Amino acid sequence: MSTTSRTTTTATSLLVLAYLAFVSLGLPDGLLGVGWPSIRSDFTVPTEAVGLLLTSGTVGYLVSSVVAGFTIARLGVGWLLAGSTALASLALAGYAGSPGLPLMVGCALLLGLGSGAIDAGLNAYAAGAFGPRHMNWLHACFGLGVAIGPLIMTTVLGAGLAWRWGYGIVAAAQAVLALAFVLTARNWAQHRAGPGGPTPTDVPAPPAGPVRIRATLALPAVWFGALTFAVYVAIEVAAGLWAFLLLTENRGMSATAAGLCVSLYWGSLFVGRVVQGLFANRLSTRSVLLGSMLGMAAGSALVALPGPAWLAVLGLAIIGFGAAAVFPLLTLTTAERVGQQHADRAIGVQIGAAGLGGALLPAALGVLIGRTSVAALGPALVVASLAMLALYWAANRRR
Repeated sequence: MSTTSRTTTTATSLLVLAYLAFVSLGLPDGLLGVGWPSIRSDFTVPTEAVGLLLTSGTVGYLVSSVVAGFTIARLGVGWLLAGSTALASLALAGYAGSPGLPLMVGCALLLGLGSGAIDAGLNAYAAGAFGPRHMNWLHACFGLGVAIGPLIMTTVLGAGLAWRWGYGIVAAAQAVLALAFVLTARNWAQHRAGPGGPTPTDVPAPPAGPVRIRATLALPAVWFGALTFAVYVAIEVAAGLWAFLLLTENRGMSATAAGLCVSLYWGSLFVGRVVQGLFANRLSTRSVLLGSMLGMAAGSALVALPGPAWLAVLGLAIIGFGAAAVFPLLTLTTAERVGQQHADRAIGVQIGAAGLGGALLPAALGVLIGRTSVAALGPALVVASLAMLALYWAANRRR
């Protein structure tokens, strides 16, 4: 085999491994919703105790995603992914063997630490190695993982097995993936420019010497970019979280139909990433990104308009389809905003901000809805969409 063929084969294998890693990243998120009623019954805890798991996992995710961006250069992305995936596997095995909720909460912290580093590491690598097509499809694989998780747990429970088997199965899959990262650790550093990788012309070349952390954190584009991520994820999560309540209590839709429409929202996000990945290399990345954000604003306006239920459903579908390209393309263009030498660190900060925005802002919107009505969802989404556009403009203006 020639050197060129060997290089192409290695790069392709890393791309396939990245796809599998994004699928595995979404699997644990899909297990908890189906498994929690059984977990709650086994541990004899109230329904709201799930908040302890979510809070613990979020703390771990935020810490590791930010730290990972600053340690990739020292550890190497391959070893970072290997260690983080092994940690996630250990945490999921801990879920499966937990005798009570306290240990499970501790395992949730470990799972968050592993997941945050995997997310930041993979996004940082993909932003430098793959083009917009693969970035869209990689994030579509995350959605696929979130969809497969409930199927695994449903199958386990339907077979009469304990919920622990669901976590055990995913833990085993993560262990195999960690081994694959160990075996390919050196290749990740050698093939930073993989098949279909970007060839930006306006990204500053990295300096000869090391870049101080203070220099990265001093860039306004880093923080405007992080805020853009936070607001974007808040819109994505809030629309999916509160759409069912809007459609049933405010638009008079039946629970079954509303549930299908919420599935349509998440489905449009997945389909959007697949479709946009097909044409991403033919279109301007910035144009697609700006158009997607404007689409989210237009969809939010339809949700905000008083009217029949189908109008809100159409708005939700437009939000989902428009949102599809935002996260992957924002990640891909990070180096254009902050410079290549700061990109890995900035992506870590952005991933952490995304987790924080997805946890805090939808919860704050829930408080607003509780004090007013669920009709506040649409106007809130419009305001958030406009804020996202302003922050994106500021991040690019100050690069």
